[in-house]
Amino acid sequence: SSSSSSSKTPRGVAPHPLSKDVLGFEDEDEDDDLEVFSKDASFTDASSFSISMQTSPSSMINQHTLEDESDGKDIFVAVDDPENHVTAIETFVTYRITTKTTRSQFDSCEYEVRRRYQDFLWLKDKLEEAHSTLIVPPLPEKFVMRGMVERFNEDFVATRRKALHKFLNRIADHPTLSFNEDLKIFLTVEDLASHKKLGPGFISKMGETVRAVASTVRSVKNRPSEFTTMSDYVDIFRQKMGTLDKISQRILRELKEHLAEMKEYSPIYAQWSESEQELAEPLKGVASSIENCCKAIEGLTMGLTEDLLPALHEYVLCAETLKSVLKRRDLIQANYELRVDTLTNKKADKEMLEHSDLSFTFGAFLGKNTVEMKQQKQQKIDHEIEELQADIGQLEDKVECANSDLKADWERWSINMQNDLQSAFQTAAENNIHYFERCLATWESFLASQQTEMKADKNGKQST
Repeated sequence: SSSSSSSKTPRGVAPHPLSKDVLGFEDEDEDDDLEVFSKDASFTDASSFSISMQTSPSSMINQHTLEDESDGKDIFVAVDDPENHVTAIETFVTYRITTKTTRSQFDSCEYEVRRRYQDFLWLKDKLEEAHSTLIVPPLPEKFVMRGMVERFNEDFVATRRKALHKFLNRIADHPTLSFNEDLKIFLTVEDLASHKKLGPGFISKMGETVRAVASTVRSVKNRPSEFTTMSDYVDIFRQKMGTLDKISQRILRELKEHLAEMKEYSPIYAQWSESEQELAEPLKGVASSIENCCKAIEGLTMGLTEDLLPALHEYVLCAETLKSVLKRRDLIQANYELRVDTLTNKKADKEMLEHSDLSFTFGAFLGKNTVEMKQQKQQKIDHEIEELQADIGQLEDKVECANSDLKADWERWSINMQNDLQSAFQTAAENNIHYFERCLATWESFLASQQTEMKADKNGKQST
């Protein structure tokens, strides 16, 4: 396909300045034109707890060969070579996944498989199912209907490939997710169909969804304050990142419109120079200067498209992921608290039973022995209390593990988020400096040439 050729070779936290008071942005109601990544985001002071995600050397898509990084890494994954597939019922794109590893859990040291977007969705679902309180990196959004005409164009496929490459590499860099059995299956098995069939995992996921919906009617009573702080942080993070994402997209659109105008502007001067002999050289100089500025604008738009926008939008999606992880942690604690409440009620029932008189119960009127009836009820309650205590012990361990996992992953995510965004902002600054320096040099050169020509003309007139 035409898109295949474009991507053959893959190549104590300080407070963040993007707080609500510093930026002072407000969400704008405008259409979101981006159709490759997803939702919205925000920032707050992260100094009281740290954040992190599976590390990548920078926030940009790293187009490196598998041998380029050897600092302790034992698994390398690359996503490249997109191919269009057309069948009688659908059209889709697959991507080549190349894996090199020295891990003993793999039977070979190198694998190559092809995967489509819905296979990546399957992997993400399996990772979230197995590690509900770890921060699984976000996937680019599924393509929206209003842009269906552009779905398989080269730019869209190239952008999605980069996002999928980053997704897999973040997982491969994660100390826990990278050892997940479903990731191994995804990277090594030729045909995923048998692994993707409806099974207990799906039923379990549906059950979790039902429980999550049911739990919305009761809030967690004793959520640790650090997770409340995290939730507040994510709310601000979501809002700020969403605003930055929208503004950056708008700037990109306006830059492209400006570039189109400039490309129409230059030929007018060139054509004019043909009919104005006395002004021919200055007019040609202006036309050439405008052409050079157009090239500078193209470089600036490319930097936005390939560097800043993907970094911003990934963390827009991360905000949604973080909210989901925090909700799943709350669900685990809510289940624990529900069991504790049930146990308290059962103990109260047992105490009431000990002081109750069963002589006037329906069973007593039927001639049943009230002592035996009380013993049976006590045995039943004792058994229920025993089961509840066992459940509570297991859920208490689950809550502790969930809290520990989330705090550790939050620390990793925080460090990587700050590194990624800092790298993106630095690259954006360098691109802007390069753009303005190039335009400045172009017009300074034009002015110098005109001043030289004017001096030559003046000297010529004086000599005559």
